[in-house]
Amino acid sequence: MDRTAPRDAHAALLEVQDLKVYFPIRRGLLQRKVGEVKAVDGVSFRLWPGETLSLVGESGCGKTTTGRSIVRAYKTPPTAGRICFRGDDGQVVDLAQLGDAELKPYRRAMQMVFQDPFASLNPRMTVLDIIGEPLLVNGIASGKELEARVAELLRRVKLPPEYMRRYPHAFSGGQRQRIGIARALATGPRLVVADEAVSALDVSVQAQILNLMQDLQAELSLTYLFVAHNLSVVRYISDRVAVMYVGRVVELAETSKLFAQPRHPYTEALLANVPRPDPRLRGMRIVLQGEVPDPANPPSGCHFHPRCRYAQARCASEAPPLREIAPGQHVACHFAETLTLRGAAAPPAVA
Repeated sequence: MDRTAPRDAHAALLEVQDLKVYFPIRRGLLQRKVGEVKAVDGVSFRLWPGETLSLVGESGCGKTTTGRSIVRAYKTPPTAGRICFRGDDGQVVDLAQLGDAELKPYRRAMQMVFQDPFASLNPRMTVLDIIGEPLLVNGIASGKELEARVAELLRRVKLPPEYMRRYPHAFSGGQRQRIGIARALATGPRLVVADEAVSALDVSVQAQILNLMQDLQAELSLTYLFVAHNLSVVRYISDRVAVMYVGRVVELAETSKLFAQPRHPYTEALLANVPRPDPRLRGMRIVLQGEVPDPANPPSGCHFHPRCRYAQARCASEAPPLREIAPGQHVACHFAETLTLRGAAAPPAVA
């Protein structure tokens, strides 16, 4: 994808507007609601055809919940907000408002690759059954045609078609994830949500899966929403990156800009703590004080202000909106224009 090409907002494949996903906290014999976990608290972004947008942040920031909510993997709809998806006919529909029956035609166009390749495959089903199930459920193929389609999908993910009669226990982690990718591609989706798709794999296998995903993206014109916490992986595969903190997007920018010149203090801290082989860079780490706030009881104002070394009085009382401070770079920080933050590309200090 040409990252420098102008983007038309009306041509976006997916537009998420002020998405909120709250889970109730119930206690007592009668299970009365006593509070709620604000897992996703007002997330907005656009995703254009053919690009890869990564959601990054610490565990519990809401990135996985965001991805699952977009494909409507939860039984209940989002608490608030819009999930605008452009169908094959060019019509835009709000997935957040659709019931199960209305969602069915759109589920073919949105698929998910899960984190754990050992847990996401049914051990009682053969590879043929696992990959063929979406084809049967959606009435795409059956019988010999189904077997032919499964064989072609296995070839696409670089596995021999002869493996279709085997069970998941016969494969390595990398092979299982390839099977998971083949299953996601079975219905011919336009959008694939990859939830920590390589985090459970060895480093060498991670590179193979990432290269495979990029090849498939080019061949099939796929659009990826890539959920991850490994910034090295994110830097390699992403066109743009959205940084999340306690249910909110705090920075959204093109990958090269975000890594070279972050505008939010939390992004700076994440980049500073990426492991580096050069011992001269080890002193450049930023140790955040305190713990990640509880999404059931988040801090007032900017959620990051209790851990931010640049925080001022305004940060504790006023929540900063996500605003565009430079072309393509959105930041939720009151002082983004005045702060000078260090990026991952900063050279080491030489004595």
